[in-house]
Amino acid sequence: MTDKLQPRTGGRVLVDALIGHGVDMTFGVPGESYLSVLDALYDVRNMVRFLICRHEAGAANMAEAYGKLTGRPGVCFVTRGPGACHGSIGLHTAFQDSTPMVMFVGQVQRDAQDREAFQEIDYRRMFGQLSKWVGQIDDAARIPEMVSHAFHTAMSGRPGPVVLALPEDMQRDMVTVADAGPYKIVRPHPGPDDLDRLQQVLRAAARPILLLGGGGWSPKGVEDIRHFIEHYNLPTAVSFRCQDLLDNTHPNYIGDLGTGVNPLLVKRVQQADVLLVVGARLGEMTTQGYGLLDIPRPKQTLLHVHGSAEELGRVFQADLPINAGPAEFAAAARQLKPPAPPAWGAWTKAGNADYIDNLRPGPCPGPLDMNVVMRVLAERLPPDAIVTNDAGNFSGWPQRYHRYRNYRSQIAPTSGAMGYSVPAAVGAAAAAPERVCICFVGDGGFLMSGQEIATALQYGLKPIILVVNNGSYGTIRMHQEREHPGRVIGTELRNPDFAAYARAFGAFGEVVAKTEDFAPAFDRAMKSGTAAVLELRLDPEAISTRTTLSQVRAAAEARQRAGH
Repeated sequence: MTDKLQPRTGGRVLVDALIGHGVDMTFGVPGESYLSVLDALYDVRNMVRFLICRHEAGAANMAEAYGKLTGRPGVCFVTRGPGACHGSIGLHTAFQDSTPMVMFVGQVQRDAQDREAFQEIDYRRMFGQLSKWVGQIDDAARIPEMVSHAFHTAMSGRPGPVVLALPEDMQRDMVTVADAGPYKIVRPHPGPDDLDRLQQVLRAAARPILLLGGGGWSPKGVEDIRHFIEHYNLPTAVSFRCQDLLDNTHPNYIGDLGTGVNPLLVKRVQQADVLLVVGARLGEMTTQGYGLLDIPRPKQTLLHVHGSAEELGRVFQADLPINAGPAEFAAAARQLKPPAPPAWGAWTKAGNADYIDNLRPGPCPGPLDMNVVMRVLAERLPPDAIVTNDAGNFSGWPQRYHRYRNYRSQIAPTSGAMGYSVPAAVGAAAAAPERVCICFVGDGGFLMSGQEIATALQYGLKPIILVVNNGSYGTIRMHQEREHPGRVIGTELRNPDFAAYARAFGAFGEVVAKTEDFAPAFDRAMKSGTAAVLELRLDPEAISTRTTLSQVRAAAEARQRAGH
């Protein structure tokens, strides 16, 4: 930051603004559309790291994972046109996951705009539904103002992504302008009437359930909500891929409402008389296709706490909507105490027992048993290990069997985006290099972003990537067999030797084809001192944690024979 006003390029004003907002790391693929920003970053390279990525989707996903892990806005730079298109996937993930993120996009120079110039796109129109706000800085003197607005918007209310376009010539303009101060987080708090009504409903409850989820949490918020849970002995579930909001070994934890959900948990939510939702949007995954609760008025008494007023009543009408950030609500709820010991102790205990029972291994045919893989990881991973997860049926094993202990340790896209977890692991490892980082990815997803191993090696980052290879787009294959048994098309994959691929980058690489070989291979990967890839060759029959491919096909054929 400068001590007194003096002329600076727009690029330097922007970089000074990043420093003022506490940015210490950015991700990107260099482009000629923001050369002046890159030049300014050179002068402060010991203060703000620019991690060179191999694809803009990787850069955006790394920034999104950084935002998830730290709670601070992840920052990425992409160049105009194709770079912005590539980066849009990470922006969409950040929006659906309520992750704070700021994406800077190079733009054509101002006198060429609206002419369909080389790589020109109107980013307000392109990113309007993928972000909280899209702006373009046409006047370099407004950089401090607009960057401040971007960071405030990304962090306030329901967190999310923001896009700022940077015309190429604007970055070269010389301006004399004051810097803004750091952003401040603005989120609503629950009022005393809200808390009084909440207590009244809980006093009258017989079968309550607390559901946690969404963005805007903090370590203190998670600690506060745990105290509230314990004071009221509330059975607590979490929304899709928010399993690290409560220690999964806690006696009040009853499981997650995501894909492959425990049927007993679904039944328990349906039997509840009070549903207190804190932070979760009650989206499609969490509500099992919007079928878990009645629309518009659930039969359960619904208490819905969310940081965005627009989410309250969006699908489900709450009996008590509370516009409050989850951490802010948790701080207030921690001070509440039940007037007498809650009467639902047996209900809570039964919910936890259902969750524990769901940890029993399901079928896993073939020479490599993923259930044993998960058991080995449970024995070896420290409690604060970071687990990134991709999209695909293989993700059911860590989602069902891994027990998350610490916030923040689960990094996964609720948007269901394939190709997320490898760059996310790189971004997480960059944000917390002292922690073990494990990445789960399928063979299909790995080849969408596996080249970011190069980024990990360039910066000495050491994620361990588990490529679960069943030679197919497994989720779609399962759906094909369920809807059109035996008519398989478009889902079979011919794959490379993933271990050899990793070694070509200079990473550790090893193939695991048998159950007994996983533990020693994982130990070697941990001791390798570098990024590592373990290719786990899984029998295609092991299609999910609950069934086999043949069973799916047989059930579909039986339905067809019965005329359904």
